[in-house]
Amino acid sequence: MGEGRGKQANKAQETRRRIIEAAGALFMEQGYGATRLQEIADRAGVAVQTIYFVFRNKPSLLKELVDVAIAGDDEPVPTMERPWFAEVMAAPTARSALAALVAGTRRTLERVAALNEMVRAATATNPEIRELWPDQADPRYTVLSTAARSLTRKPGARPAVPLEEAADVLYAVLSPELFLVLTRDRAWPPAKWERWAYDTLGSQLLADKEP
Repeated sequence: MGEGRGKQANKAQETRRRIIEAAGALFMEQGYGATRLQEIADRAGVAVQTIYFVFRNKPSLLKELVDVAIAGDDEPVPTMERPWFAEVMAAPTARSALAALVAGTRRTLERVAALNEMVRAATATNPEIRELWPDQADPRYTVLSTAARSLTRKPGARPAVPLEEAADVLYAVLSPELFLVLTRDRAWPPAKWERWAYDTLGSQLLADKEP
């Protein structure tokens, strides 16, 4: 009995993933507004009623797509509880914390940056999307300000950099917009972006000498 329920749950999870992957591909190819749920269903190999049953509507499907892209999987674990962020917080020096932060951010931006641009364009013409992310603290800034607070207290941090300034610098340099400018528009390999981001942030946030 338990094994049967387990297989059924795995099947439902796989169906959910196929729908999210199909939606992501079509939203990026055609735009959010131009994509119909029937097209997503066809690409995912499911009935359109299944999408309504699992996600209720297209805006909810979009939000789930964004959440999964940010996390890298469909587990309900916030960014600040992810192993890569725990590595940032536990790093013994500011230098190693910054390296872990830039590396983790790169992996996230490779999944999310172009998707973020699509969502911003869709929000301009689809007011219902704004309701998915009500006015509140920017979650990306919350993550980066938490990282800044930890980093600026570690050995090797540049002295006297205000916390708010450190958070702002991280927020700007590690932005999805700048990532796209360099990796897409200027064709930088992501590894080159990672080295540049680390060096740029290091000049602002790290002491000149090793701790």
